Amino acid sequence: MKQRRSLLVILCAVLAPWAGGQTVPANPVELWKDYDPDKGDFKEEIVVQATQNGIYFRDSYISAYVLGEEVRVFCKYAVKAGVQNAPGLLNVHGWMATANIDQGYVDEGWAEMSFDYCGRKEGRRHFTQYPAQLNYGRMEGKVIHARLLDGKDITDPRQTSHYLWFAIQRRVLSYLCAQKEVDTSRIGAKGYSYGGTLMWNLGMDPRVKAIVAFFGIGWITYHRDHAVWLYNVPYREPPLTPGEKLYLATVECQAHAPYITAASLWLTGSNDHHGGHERSETTFKLFKGNVPWSFAIQARGHHNTEKLGDDCKLWLEKYVLGKNVAWPERPKSELALGKDGVPELRITPASPDRISEVQVYEAQKEPNNIARAWRDVPAVRAGNTWVAKLPVLKVDAYVFGYANIRYTNNIVVSSDFMAAIPAKLGRAVATDQLTDTISAGTGTWNEVAPVEGVGGVQGFRALNHAKGTKNDQFGDPRWQAPAKAALAFRFYCTEPQKLVLIADGQFVMDLAITASDQWQSLVIPAGKLINSRTRQPMAEWSKVSEVQLKPQQGADITKVIFAEFKWLAKGTRLP
Repeated sequence: MKQRRSLLVILCAVLAPWAGGQTVPANPVELWKDYDPDKGDFKEEIVVQATQNGIYFRDSYISAYVLGEEVRVFCKYAVKAGVQNAPGLLNVHGWMATANIDQGYVDEGWAEMSFDYCGRKEGRRHFTQYPAQLNYGRMEGKVIHARLLDGKDITDPRQTSHYLWFAIQRRVLSYLCAQKEVDTSRIGAKGYSYGGTLMWNLGMDPRVKAIVAFFGIGWITYHRDHAVWLYNVPYREPPLTPGEKLYLATVECQAHAPYITAASLWLTGSNDHHGGHERSETTFKLFKGNVPWSFAIQARGHHNTEKLGDDCKLWLEKYVLGKNVAWPERPKSELALGKDGVPELRITPASPDRISEVQVYEAQKEPNNIARAWRDVPAVRAGNTWVAKLPVLKVDAYVFGYANIRYTNNIVVSSDFMAAIPAKLGRAVATDQLTDTISAGTGTWNEVAPVEGVGGVQGFRALNHAKGTKNDQFGDPRWQAPAKAALAFRFYCTEPQKLVLIADGQFVMDLAITASDQWQSLVIPAGKLINSRTRQPMAEWSKVSEVQLKPQQGADITKVIFAEFKWLAKGTRLP
């Protein structure tokens, strides 16, 4: 019911008069029906062009005509020298970034174009030049979503910054299609971060065969802004303002879904900030039945997707180049109680003979996907179905689950996101147990390798010299710190190192790792960590979701072995 209500919000028609006496567009099709991206002279101004190592590249400015104004758009183009009938690829950057070429695609024969829509930013020589009347397109200034700069609601979607960015994007697509090397029957696009947000509008353009959106998929204005999480208990939907209604109906990504014609792939992280990913999946339910789509979600991913195989490349090759890529059908999912009363996730993937791995993930209680703690849970194959137990601490709180299925051609697809309150499924049993041991081995520390240290102690070593390692496991209810507990762990290091301990990205403590031929221990009360902004001490470890260990300047964290992270109750000493 909650999903159905949210989908109705997207499709609502807002029929009120707007400035100029016209009818306000009720959907994206009406919004763009009179915009012609091919209209007008490009007025191309070449900044630099050259051929190096067999690649022709060019930086240039062109004109885009939006709302009666001329915008000078900075573009980059690259293609193999002398090539003909090359497939075209539009590469769209993220928030506050600028035009960039993904060289790997050029090397494989694509004619690639990128453009800047950020606008003037200090320190940049070349950028898109917005006229004064359209300065709200400049990201470093004030942009317009559902409210105007004076705080009033928008009365027409053409007042938004997104309208400018969408219009510029389509104009640059026309510029890409005008290049002599480009086969206009084979055009694809990919967008990273906020560029992913822009992809959904481009997916309506009949010139585009396929899009790949990284992270951005909508559900931000209103839903994220007001914390309208799908699994809030109790669930609530604050009243929509007129501006929000109009924005959701015409501009936000999900409003485009019923009109998209391009094959669409979405890649994201389970903890990314671009809206709750479980609600974002419902976007695809609005697609026309003949439009291909798929998605993959990296567990514990924030703004990274490096574990999602070759999805982007293979999707574009299949739907733009027409290659015979064996992309699997969508898996089937069910969340139910086992005979023992324990929740279990049942996944029945397509093409089971081509599967190399099925990994199931579980989380509990937390409605906000950004703060959710995911744990790996084993799955057992029974015929062509994989079954994973999802033990819970409480039968009256939500349990969440999904799976990533990796195929032998390095395609990763995610199952549907599943959620349920176990007690509502039947005679549920809570079998999960609290524990003070956070990680006896590697736990969920990222970019680490297991190490057996002196005395046979199982620990881990960070592999990233610059970033160190971090762990989201602290936010899982099973490992949450007791009140007033201190964090304790052991370390082994034969050369002194200076590290930094960071909790939730804001509480910081310098760590002096002393040298010894034996294992050493540290006990860290919450108050030892100081807020980097307010300079106030941290009150409780129990509120912490993420912990990071980083090297200070000149230190080498890879020389430190860590082990046995655990909570120590107040007044307790290590043995």
